[in-house]
Amino acid sequence: MGRLNLTTLDGEKTAVETETIDSFRAGLRGALLVEGDPGYDEARSVWNAMVDRRPGLIARCAGAADVVKAVQFARDNRLLVAVRGGGHNIGGNAVCEGGLMIDLSPMKSVRVDQGRQRAWVEPGATLADVDKETLAFGLVVPTGINSTTGIAGLTLGGGFGWITRKFGLTIDNLLSADVVTADGELVRTNAAERPDLFWAICGGGGNFGVVTAFEFRLHELSGGEVLSGLVVHPFSEAATVLEEYKQALSAAPDELTCWVVMRKAPPLPFLPVEWHGKEVLVLAMCYCGDIESGQRATARLRGIGKPIADVVAPHPFVGWQQAFDPLLTPGARNYWKSRDFTALSGQTVSVLIDAIGKLPDPECEVFIGHVGGAAGRIAVEATAFPQRSSHFVMNVHGRWRDKAKDGACVAWAREIFEKTKAEAAGTAYVNFMPEDEPDRVEAAYGVNYRRLAEVKRRYDPANLFRMNQNIRPKEAPRPM
Repeated sequence: MGRLNLTTLDGEKTAVETETIDSFRAGLRGALLVEGDPGYDEARSVWNAMVDRRPGLIARCAGAADVVKAVQFARDNRLLVAVRGGGHNIGGNAVCEGGLMIDLSPMKSVRVDQGRQRAWVEPGATLADVDKETLAFGLVVPTGINSTTGIAGLTLGGGFGWITRKFGLTIDNLLSADVVTADGELVRTNAAERPDLFWAICGGGGNFGVVTAFEFRLHELSGGEVLSGLVVHPFSEAATVLEEYKQALSAAPDELTCWVVMRKAPPLPFLPVEWHGKEVLVLAMCYCGDIESGQRATARLRGIGKPIADVVAPHPFVGWQQAFDPLLTPGARNYWKSRDFTALSGQTVSVLIDAIGKLPDPECEVFIGHVGGAAGRIAVEATAFPQRSSHFVMNVHGRWRDKAKDGACVAWAREIFEKTKAEAAGTAYVNFMPEDEPDRVEAAYGVNYRRLAEVKRRYDPANLFRMNQNIRPKEAPRPM
């Protein structure tokens, strides 16, 4: 009888009998993989190429029953657990070294009830899966901006993108969820059933269990079309463009979102060849209402300066959701640093302008997400996600291919992060946080952290689900 050495919650090794593993495998509808099995390397590969970990076991779950069995197996053997949805997390938390990886990627079902405007989504679905299904009925749920992102991780961290200002965060449209808790029980949670758990998963990440199904509220999107596209400016005009950008957004309707991207211009077909590889500032905008109204609403932004190109036009929303996919393909090395801002000060703008002049790789960039609107009109304590007053989210996106550039690209991102600290709001979007920021988690959740730690104690007192932006369980009060 053989044994397999697996990593425990304490980082030690435990020998698990082959017979025990075979029994676990036999009880699954999906597959259980070990190193050397066909599909093992594909299953352990995640979006960020800096992450190269080898789980001892990979449970490729076919349904909720498999997830229950996997959590029970991990609990009974005190194994380190990672949970993979889309595998897009910047910190690589979807895969662990030597423990059990619970792979939800085979669970991709999306079911739409057009009449009730509801969608039921399994955790392995990507944003593209969700968009294609809901938009076939002229309906949407607000999600992110990269279609290969997994719906599960995006939702559990909050979720924001092009239509957040109109319809709220992804979690603001979550109605219920099925969750496998740390004791291996499958439970349903919503505002009425286990409301403490529902509150916690609305922004608290994967700390409280494994979600096996999400129920979302959907919204009508007339014709499935938006007014969207890019306006590209020379970077030499960045200070002026950003100042006018801020002024234009002060009166922006909820239907309008405009993000800023600062980087070296990729070889886009609508850009003159002489601009390829040169620093540019891009206004990426989306208006999710009547197209004619959108033309008026975007006029001020499109009238800024003398752009190199303006390709704003009506587009199918399902296509616009994939517009940035070519710049965010898997296989590159990535390191991010992020901050929230209630406003963009002159000092912050100066730091960013200086940083773009020092780009360590052509794929590195800084983007500023424009939020607020409907998402900002939710009370801070209403969900675990706390940064309701943040109007802008900055993401310093270090991205490169050559491992030899690791030091330079990481240092570049960290320098910007430190230099923008004084003007930042203090909270953070946990989906943008790398794995080296565990001390920042409490600040990221602000006034909601203590309640999250209490919910964690009730649902996961042993901290089984720790491969995440971890919220440690609050210690139980000592008996008198």
